[in-house]
Amino acid sequence: MIKFVEKAAENGIDIFRIFDAVNDVRNMKTAIEIVKKVGAHAQGSVCYTISPVHTVEYYMETAKSLADLGCNSICIKDMAGMLSPLMAYKLVSALKKAVGLPVHLHCHSTSGMALMAYLRACDAGVDILDTAFSPMSFGTSQPPVETMVAALKDTPYDTGLDMKLLLEIAKYFGELREKYYDPIHLIDPMAERVDASILVHQIPGGMFSNLISQLKEQNAIHRLKEVLEEVPRVRKDLGYPPLVTPTSQLVGTQAVLNVVSGNRYSIVPKEVKDYVKGFYGRPPSPIGEKIRKKIIGDENVITCRPGDLLKPEFGKVSEEVKPFIESDEDLLTYALFPNTALEFFKKRALKRQEKTPTPLTLERRELEEVAAVSTAIVAHLTSTRETLAVIPVKRLKRSSPWSIAGRQELMRWGD
Repeated sequence: MIKFVEKAAENGIDIFRIFDAVNDVRNMKTAIEIVKKVGAHAQGSVCYTISPVHTVEYYMETAKSLADLGCNSICIKDMAGMLSPLMAYKLVSALKKAVGLPVHLHCHSTSGMALMAYLRACDAGVDILDTAFSPMSFGTSQPPVETMVAALKDTPYDTGLDMKLLLEIAKYFGELREKYYDPIHLIDPMAERVDASILVHQIPGGMFSNLISQLKEQNAIHRLKEVLEEVPRVRKDLGYPPLVTPTSQLVGTQAVLNVVSGNRYSIVPKEVKDYVKGFYGRPPSPIGEKIRKKIIGDENVITCRPGDLLKPEFGKVSEEVKPFIESDEDLLTYALFPNTALEFFKKRALKRQEKTPTPLTLERRELEEVAAVSTAIVAHLTSTRETLAVIPVKRLKRSSPWSIAGRQELMRWGD
């Protein structure tokens, strides 16, 4: 992670948004320190969710801890689009007062409340709003930038942005969207429209798609309603983690297994066990003793920062991969995505081989150049009405004896 931040900053990233799925500030400490070390902007994030433990006071304390670590700004990350206009006003007001840092609001439009939440956040003094150009907005994306600019015009929060230029940019992305839109049908249509049901089950779009995929694999899609009802129960059991990557996948998978197996926690994935052991950080609320024993038995729960137990992995590559490594960026790519990286490296090498000219290719290229020049000369000669010869011209400072003799001969015999 340290090397990733260093290389990202070296390659031009100047603002780093740092978050943790369970809002455990300990997990963000090293990232914040290294971002500050490389001279970049460290933005500490609080993941917004709704639960009995996630109160305004909870978020204030988390933001204060991030400010104490040296963050330059605070981001409210509403990944599920559940932030109501009233809570947006209360939360932004509280954070502005508590930490005295710029507050950045990031909402998804999933529930349809984001635009209203943004307007109320402006009333509370929010500093930055995340938006998307209209062809790429709404659904599980952000509210449209053009709409927000128009809504704030002639108010104390007027952005001053040129609407004509914004529409020109939107037109560009609109054309790109029409040209390249989802040719292999990877985008779930549900991701592009408002889904107000998230206000009840709190399941983000990506997590919802995963649930459907898992149920289809088990031939149990007809049990979706049961799974949606099981998700909040599992979330409560696990200490109310915000439903953001990776905890959303943990909660969702466990809910599917509980429903399909018919016996809650009789099947528990390794990742869920690791979460209960503390390897993902400290849960927002303590996990009950009964649930803990059911999931991990008598195994110990760590109390330290999980990252302290990790061994350095940067630079460790197998012999198969070493020939493909060309830079630190390649090492980072492999460390983060080993299988995908290796496939990419192989395709990159193959494409380069295809582009490398062979001797036959070079000989053919020379012949083509000669043919092109010959064709140009013929075309020029054909277009000239009267051409006696094509004679190279040699510039001389004085007339040569040959040219003098030639002129005398012409004068003697005429043309």
